[in-house]
Amino acid sequence: MPDQEPIPPAPQPSPAPEAGPSSTGLPSNIAAAIACIPLIGGIIFYLLEKRDSFVRFYAMQSIIFGGAWILFAIVYSMAHPAIGLFFAVLLWIIWALVSIGFLVLFIVTVVKAFTGVRWEIPYIGPMARKQMEGGAV
Repeated sequence: MPDQEPIPPAPQPSPAPEAGPSSTGLPSNIAAAIACIPLIGGIIFYLLEKRDSFVRFYAMQSIIFGGAWILFAIVYSMAHPAIGLFFAVLLWIIWALVSIGFLVLFIVTVVKAFTGVRWEIPYIGPMARKQMEGGAV
């Protein structure tokens, strides 16, 4: 067997740079991910975070997203007793699908925030951005 040089191991991927701490003392990506908790997390981090626009954006988006989720729940709870049995089943199916959609959006938003990606929820993200820029919705 001829002498063969060993193949050098593939270089290890370099880890993503750590995000700097926010004014809450947490890394930006962790603070943004926690701020994604609909309404409550958003309000807490919007009030606590003063410097990091990444965290404040996710907090504002969470406030609007949580408000939309609550508004949908209120409309559903008011409409459900007011309609017949057939439409109640149809309304329940719509409720289930929309709830799954809200849950999927929540999970995607938390993952995007945790990985440091600024991601806008369709329709809600632009409203949050306008609020962050000081413009009216």
